Amino acid sequence: MDEQERVARFVAENDMECPPAYRLLDLAAEVGELAADANDATGYGADPDAFDVKRDELGDALFALLALCDDLGVDAGAALDESLAKYGDRVAETGDAGS
Repeated sequence: MDEQERVARFVAENDMECPPAYRLLDLAAEVGELAADANDATGYGADPDAFDVKRDELGDALFALLALCDDLGVDAGAALDESLAKYGDRVAETGDAGS
């Protein structure tokens, strides 16, 4: 069982189903928490070496993303493969992965 299936099972077993729009809002909130923690830890960028991210907060964001993928019927692994190929092509063409 992969991570997306584990999340889907947990959601089903714990009656946590909700519309995809709510999942997206949850994902945005979790990523926002990561950004807020980073801002606090670094003094809003004044001390980038103080950057710290809590693993459980990353897990919360990952949970929200995998749950969203499942709700939308998107295979997270396949979506990641597509992104890696896109970035690989971009690096090969321009020397930079940025869009």
